[in-house]
Amino acid sequence: MLLSRRVGKVVLAIASLSACGVYAQQTVTISLDEAIRRAEANEPAFVASMADSKVAALDRGIARSALLPNVVYHNQYLYTQGGTGSTTPRFIANNAVHEYVSQGAVNETLGLAGMAEVRRADAAAAFAAAQLEVARRGLVATVVNLYYSLLAADKKVAVAERAAGEADSFVDLTQKRETAREAAHADVIKAQLEQQQRHRDLEDARVAEEKARLELGVLLFPDPRTPYVEENASIRQDIPTRAEVETAASANNPDIRSAFAALRQSDAEVLAARAAYLPDLGLNFTYGIDAPQFAANGPEHVRNLGYSAAVTLDIPVWDWLSTQHKVKQSEIRRNAARVALTSAQRRLVAELDEFYSEAQAAHNQLASLDASVQTATESLRLTKLRYTAGEATVLEVVDAQNALTLAENAREDGRVRYELALANLQTLTGTL
Repeated sequence: MLLSRRVGKVVLAIASLSACGVYAQQTVTISLDEAIRRAEANEPAFVASMADSKVAALDRGIARSALLPNVVYHNQYLYTQGGTGSTTPRFIANNAVHEYVSQGAVNETLGLAGMAEVRRADAAAAFAAAQLEVARRGLVATVVNLYYSLLAADKKVAVAERAAGEADSFVDLTQKRETAREAAHADVIKAQLEQQQRHRDLEDARVAEEKARLELGVLLFPDPRTPYVEENASIRQDIPTRAEVETAASANNPDIRSAFAALRQSDAEVLAARAAYLPDLGLNFTYGIDAPQFAANGPEHVRNLGYSAAVTLDIPVWDWLSTQHKVKQSEIRRNAARVALTSAQRRLVAELDEFYSEAQAAHNQLASLDASVQTATESLRLTKLRYTAGEATVLEVVDAQNALTLAENAREDGRVRYELALANLQTLTGTL
């Protein structure tokens, strides 16, 4: 009993240390590339797609191996009841009362079905590889979205803190002016209302930042509560030219590769179905013993070792139209794959125009958003000076404060919009 209590205390102590370790560990700095690398190792859908690709590659090797001869070392002992006073077995199908078989057999089957299966496996491996790239690019887009959304959430917290501090300062200013009988008490009330709203906004901004941090942490760490900070990267490079984007997208788009692989796989399935109309040639070579003694030589120096060879040609005659129906099934699936390919090509053209226009517009607006923040900052400064001199109302100051906060938040949203648009464009062209 005493021992069990001590063990229980030790277990509780270890659990407490483990729980505290989450918060005691050092803060990790995560770059975008590091975030993508960690997400590729932790995201289950991507890991499953990677497993499918590896399995499909092994299936291709299995299909090719099926075209080569296989070797079997066959061993068997047969006992058959003998006739009365005779060593002749009662079953005429057997050769002796005691029969030993120890043979090496080489078998090979030649037919169109095996070649079609290799083609199908090759196309399936290409399809799985393309799907893996699709999954990777989708994961990259998700990580970029979460990463820059977290950066924006961090900066919005800073914006909310500045706005709350500005509101506190303005409340102090209105109270001083009221004390000096330069402003009415209504100005103080309006400033206090604005102060309360700004502090509520600050609390909401902190909650949003924490949610964004946990969402990204789920993809990065075993424990999403692991403390980390993201690199405060500046705006990435400008968007490439339209010609460069079109060239890269047409040459390196996984959706198109996936659709082409699916079509090749359907063609191979049609070929495999039609192969059932043709005969298969079977070859067999056997070397070993099949004798009443388990020995290379029998009584009177009879040699038991020997070989045999067989050639088999199976010609299909009638299968109640099942082969014809299988051919039609495969042709129907092939037609659907063709439609999917043309749809992927059309979608690529549409997404290319859409993503490029979005990236171009978002990039063009970055300078305008920065200018709006500068203008709003200067407007707030001048309005406060005018209010201090008694030339502006409290409503004008509050409007200027709100305008600056909106401009700063819009600038952060614009940066996230550009990063996401650029990531979508780079994902489409395979450069990210």
